[in-house]
Amino acid sequence: MEIVNLSLPATNRFASNYLKQTEEIQPFFHYRFDQSSDDLERLAELKNRSFPRKELAQHIENFMEHFPSSPSIKDSIEKLKQDNSVVVIGGQQAGILTGPLYTLHKVISIIKLAEEKERLLNVPVVPVFWIAGEDHDYQEVNHVYIPVEKKADKWIFPQKVLQKKMVSDIRVNKEIAQTWIRHFIETFGETEHTNKLLSFLEKQLEQSTTFVDFFANIIMELFKDSGLLIVDSGDENLRQLEKDIFTNQIVHHDSITSLLLEQQKQIRDQGFPNAIEANDRLANLFYYDQRLNERILLEFDRQKDLFVGKNGSIALSKAELVEIASGEPSKLSNNVVTRPLAQEWLFPTIAFIAGPGEIAYWAELKLVFEHFGLKMPPIVPRLNITFLDGSVETDMTELNLDLQNVLIRGTDEERTQFLQSIRDQEVAELFTEIKQELQTHYRKVEQKTAQLDRGLLPLVSKNENNLLQQIAFMEGKLEESVKFRHQIILNKYARIDLALRPDGSPQERVWNIFYYLNQYGLSFVNDLMELNFAFDGNHKVIKI
Repeated sequence: MEIVNLSLPATNRFASNYLKQTEEIQPFFHYRFDQSSDDLERLAELKNRSFPRKELAQHIENFMEHFPSSPSIKDSIEKLKQDNSVVVIGGQQAGILTGPLYTLHKVISIIKLAEEKERLLNVPVVPVFWIAGEDHDYQEVNHVYIPVEKKADKWIFPQKVLQKKMVSDIRVNKEIAQTWIRHFIETFGETEHTNKLLSFLEKQLEQSTTFVDFFANIIMELFKDSGLLIVDSGDENLRQLEKDIFTNQIVHHDSITSLLLEQQKQIRDQGFPNAIEANDRLANLFYYDQRLNERILLEFDRQKDLFVGKNGSIALSKAELVEIASGEPSKLSNNVVTRPLAQEWLFPTIAFIAGPGEIAYWAELKLVFEHFGLKMPPIVPRLNITFLDGSVETDMTELNLDLQNVLIRGTDEERTQFLQSIRDQEVAELFTEIKQELQTHYRKVEQKTAQLDRGLLPLVSKNENNLLQQIAFMEGKLEESVKFRHQIILNKYARIDLALRPDGSPQERVWNIFYYLNQYGLSFVNDLMELNFAFDGNHKVIKI
């Protein structure tokens, strides 16, 4: 494997500016991700704060006892207990079969940055992956994509979930899953690694009860030797550690919302769109209604002085909500605004690994953090990675395509130019001339018909269109004949786009890691982990 660094724009303008650390975005963050002096400043800040390290370590040890383990994981748990320990943390939803590639890229980023920070700062640094199991949007995590007829086809896991359950509470139907997984892997074609890969997945499925279990088992089997720790935000026992955090958020809910809105205005004033949907009714908490078996977003009704569910199913006073936070914290969960706060109070974070969207929404939280006397951690862009297969690279070389341009916009422009070059110009001009002459003669027919019988004008128009369609049909057939003679080259354009820009999107947002594991074996992840990654904001193309 070889890494090629390229400078590519992020998927949103704000994140692109963040990668470059432009002046416009710096006021919205407390630290720069590219300054080693800021790491030292952050380390000093964390030393002056207290964290429930031992309680967290005990919780994580208990939570992880059912997942694949190793001596490295035990070492990480012991590290976390130390008074001077810090963490590199990031998170993602529990996608089926780990979801899009960027989930694995984020895990790799957390592990590799933790190794780097420990070496540079000479303190224990623990990699932590935060599974967003409290999320209830099942439709976001229940699918992957497979290549079908040169397109990315959405492959949905067929198990139905009707209620707005947290993903942590969704039990996976193993019979459905086993059949679906086998069919999914079969779409990639059989290789020398396929049977071992199927055995791997069947083992992880057998050891799992919920979607989060299945996700965590796969992640930990792939990365267990790296010392990675995992937590599930939907876990009831973790919520026990968040009692005071929930209470603090409830008491200060009005300030959280007003400061969020103020920060959003400042960002809009700089010409950037807002990332978080917000209004002055936002309470920034969810309530789990056991009667409905659903997670309900709370709003604050100022007239009634009550926290209410959007669907009107629940109404709670501030005192009642505080009591729930103290006695039954498992009924509460955070939203996109308060999850970073909870994370900051729980973990001594030396760096948060963020995707492009997360960078944009963290920028909207600076005033909220300052309200509680906190600073946001250094926000480090996760590694943006593209896998470049040797056969695809060969196709690009033969077509004289520039890798950077292909990753940014695909091959549409070059493919169009090629089609223009093989087009028979004489035939094209002939058909253009025929259509122009036909239309000219039909204008004369139209004029004569208007004089003789205006009621026949629609028939004239229909007749003209029929003839034009027949001419276009013949023209299309001739073009298809030309394309057929050059189909090998056109297939190469299609193959490059499918591999690197499927349906016009970055590879990492569409394809799943199991395609590559089927091609190269389970050792593929270990090979990736042996590479040296620099957190410099550049896009990493890995030639395989």
